Amino acid sequence: MPYLVAVTLLWAVSFSLIGEYLAGQVDSYFAVLTRAMLAGLLFLPLLRIRLLPRPVVPGLLVVGALQFGVTYICLYQSFEYISVPEVLLFTIFTPLHVALIDDLLNRRFSLGPLVAAAIAVVGAGIMRYDGLSDSFIRGFLILQLANFTFAAGQVGYAHLVRHYGLTSTQQWRGFGLFFIGALMVMLPAWLLLGNPERLPHTPLQWSVLAWLGLAASGLGFLFWNRGAAQVDAGTLGIMNNALVPAGLLVNLLIWNHDADLLRLAAGSAVIGASLWVNARWSRWFGARPAQS
Repeated sequence: MPYLVAVTLLWAVSFSLIGEYLAGQVDSYFAVLTRAMLAGLLFLPLLRIRLLPRPVVPGLLVVGALQFGVTYICLYQSFEYISVPEVLLFTIFTPLHVALIDDLLNRRFSLGPLVAAAIAVVGAGIMRYDGLSDSFIRGFLILQLANFTFAAGQVGYAHLVRHYGLTSTQQWRGFGLFFIGALMVMLPAWLLLGNPERLPHTPLQWSVLAWLGLAASGLGFLFWNRGAAQVDAGTLGIMNNALVPAGLLVNLLIWNHDADLLRLAAGSAVIGASLWVNARWSRWFGARPAQS
């Protein structure tokens, strides 16, 4: 859980930086490609494939391609159509994707995580629903694909860690494969769809990309996925929605954007209640919490 909380705060800042300095100004494919390359530079020197069980290698490539490559292409594209608050709103369905994918991987149906995730969606909706722009349908659909691939990646990583009993050292030594998988998606996307005329043109934009690549992507994804492997599927899904209050607080405190503090408090309380429901579900109904 501490990993998930820390990365939530890190990513809340990153969302705002994307919306303020990159969206609509820097080509989205180039931005994601740069993030993946910088993050990869942190882990490729540590890569030791021989320390990993053989099936883990393609698994990490697929997880990286989904959770980073496809997700962030969609995320950056969504900023072309909708605002930062609307992006935060449309990510509230990620917990449902997490719960359903976890059930699918484990070939079962667990009601507890789905109920807790649905409560978290309601809580995030209370905080963020504020009317929608004309282009919201396209933005919504793009974000749902991002939600699905992000959920599939984190549940898939947790499944790999648990199924093969990966140690902390193996996770550090293997995480370079995550970004290689991301680059397998991002490099062709940039070459085919990127716009070379929209590269960063100010030191501030380059600095934001460096922060996003090294901190938010490099360390952020490692620690988020390690946290995902330490909690049950219900808690993981709910923590995905913790980004909503964190993002709104960043908008309020750093950018002085308006926020309805009453709705923020009410929605946060509902998300907190969803964690409580998930933790006590097994006591109420005699079922163990879902594991990825």
